[in-house]
Amino acid sequence: MMESWSPTIAGDAGPKYLAILRALAEDIRAGRLAPGMRLPPQRALAKRLGVDLTTVTRAFNEARRAGLIEAAAGRGSFVRGPAPIAPAAALASAAVPAPARAPAPSESIDFSMNMPPQPVAARLVERLGSGLGHLAGSPGFLDRLHYQDSAGNLADRAAAAHWLGRRLGPLPVSRVLVAGGAQALLAATLAALLKRGDALCVPSLTYPGLRMAAERRGARLVPVACDADGLVPDAFRDLCEAERPRALYLVPTLDNPTTVTLPLARREAIAAIARTHGVTIIEDDAYGALLPDAPPPIAALAGEITWHIATLSKCVSPGLRIAYAAVPGTGEAVRLAAELRALSLMAPPLTAALASRWIVEGELDAIVAAIRQENGLRQAVAREVLWDLDVWAHPCGHHLWLRLPEPWRRGELGAHAWQLGLSVILSDAFAVGPAPEAIRVSLGAAPDAETLRYGLSLLATLLTRPPGAISTVV
Repeated sequence: MMESWSPTIAGDAGPKYLAILRALAEDIRAGRLAPGMRLPPQRALAKRLGVDLTTVTRAFNEARRAGLIEAAAGRGSFVRGPAPIAPAAALASAAVPAPARAPAPSESIDFSMNMPPQPVAARLVERLGSGLGHLAGSPGFLDRLHYQDSAGNLADRAAAAHWLGRRLGPLPVSRVLVAGGAQALLAATLAALLKRGDALCVPSLTYPGLRMAAERRGARLVPVACDADGLVPDAFRDLCEAERPRALYLVPTLDNPTTVTLPLARREAIAAIARTHGVTIIEDDAYGALLPDAPPPIAALAGEITWHIATLSKCVSPGLRIAYAAVPGTGEAVRLAAELRALSLMAPPLTAALASRWIVEGELDAIVAAIRQENGLRQAVAREVLWDLDVWAHPCGHHLWLRLPEPWRRGELGAHAWQLGLSVILSDAFAVGPAPEAIRVSLGAAPDAETLRYGLSLLATLLTRPPGAISTVV
């Protein structure tokens, strides 16, 4: 047992976590720490050294990655022995060690796909099995295997109206549609609202799926300035006067990519400006269900001018391919259904029925709550590992926006990350105009918290040194 180990780091220049790592490597090499010895608990060591717990955690993560120690769940960290590559030499040259071999696709860590985590507490496999089994034994099940109305089965539209109505207020079924995912709804909405060449206002950083659909429609994207609270109303007003846009698109809650949630006052101001200038609002509320204390959706404030889209892909699973729309009136619903018919014909009947069952029985709320809780745990890991970087995030969301420190540039960061088996999304994917030096990091695809911590530690280690000081050991 070596739980009394206490390295001397006072005279070591540079980041304290590297000083702890260097001391650990030296004590192992000198034989003062033998293989199998147990290290002090991280919290105890942090208190002993007078440093933050995150500093010790980062040092232990790097030591584990270098092969110096190993962790056993519930038992602590143990000395493994000298690493195949001397860490002192690597640290002296500020190198970032690569994995011993290039990771296979299955071994890479995906920070690019913005999907919700699938925690055990959500019981998705169990709920899928029992839900589909119940549907298969219910009267009229064979009707679910037939073609459905392009606006959605009437029972599914009623369930959707109930679910959306809790945030939007009472909704008649005639204003609600069910579709095979938000992307289909976005494309159909643009087709119903815009002619080729029409101006569509969007945040200066906006969802790539919307950009793709708008470009195919031939719409002209007009970027609106944003700040730390989201889209700036005065900038939107100026563009309404100068560009006469047909519509405004925005993600008001847990924005993709910036994670910003528009305050209520801004939502009200934007709705008032849109009313004055005859601009239709396309509200992409993909993440609204994850934030229980979010301000009211814009559709609750200005339902007569807002086409509201809510998907289950970001709060349950993208595999369901179910999204809902609430539109201003019956006429708009007929137009949207016609576009959906041309684009995707209908929503998947079985998963639509499953989602309706989950809504009616309260299962959907339980799933969302479990995913929200898992998001909070993963965001806590991200705060711990990325504590000294410029990160925008929210505890209920499953992505974060990381603005790169100087002198890093997003292209260099993307290349170095790829070499280490990490995939991230550069700001270019979102920018309508000049792209900032930033990346989106999605936390949901990592299979567990330990893999997430490892990948974020690699990313943090990259960003502690300038690009020119990093070499990759092959």
